Amino acid sequence: MPRLTKLSPQQADERTRRIFEGFLKERGNVPNMFRTVAHRPEIMQTMTEHFRVVMNGGTVDKKLKELVAVRVSHLNCCDY
Repeated sequence: MPRLTKLSPQQADERTRRIFEGFLKERGNVPNMFRTVAHRPEIMQTMTEHFRVVMNGGTVDKKLKELVAVRVSHLNCCDY
């Protein structure tokens, strides 16, 4: 059982809810890691900015980055 719950948009503060809405528009879901870190909105803000730079920049295709993230999560027995 996880020590931290995953917040829903209804449980989040206004700033976090706006970030969740952005993920929903872009991806159709809010990744679990962001729902968990939402307990600390100030950390979620910087984590979201970092995530967007990593995923949207560089020369590696975004789909390949997603596949690597899923594979690493699977190898580490993490829920993704």
